[in-house]
Amino acid sequence: MSATRPLCSKRRYKAKAERVYRALSEPGAKAQWFTPPETWGKDEQTMDFRIGGVETSIGGPIGGPVHAFRAVYQDIVPNERIVYSYFMTLDDVRISVSVSTFELVADGDHTVLKMTEMGAYLDGFDDGGRLREDGTNGLLDNLGRFVEGDWE
Repeated sequence: MSATRPLCSKRRYKAKAERVYRALSEPGAKAQWFTPPETWGKDEQTMDFRIGGVETSIGGPIGGPVHAFRAVYQDIVPNERIVYSYFMTLDDVRISVSVSTFELVADGDHTVLKMTEMGAYLDGFDDGGRLREDGTNGLLDNLGRFVEGDWE
């Protein structure tokens, strides 16, 4: 096993904190931006957004290995903070365990989102967090496009 450095990302979105929070917390909204690469098949997603609730996303490239994300919400402060722990599997092999925190800070008509993650990459799946960082940045880009558009 190899622990990796923390993954930190900070974004400033042209959207109010309430809107960003809704995109992170409402299953229908999150399903629109928390999406797999276009070359993959459709993900199966579930989301029970409450402390102790579970979120899953299962999918993968057509004909390739199945990627699974399973999270448990540990702390929620509406419009301010979301903390969850999660693990990922590739087929049936657990490849990582992580804790992620999303902090939302209102900045006028904008929101500063600070995402911090600490992960442990297991049994040969340690690449220094590069793939996870690339995937996370892609999802945060999707989130930005989503909250800055007209989705109501």
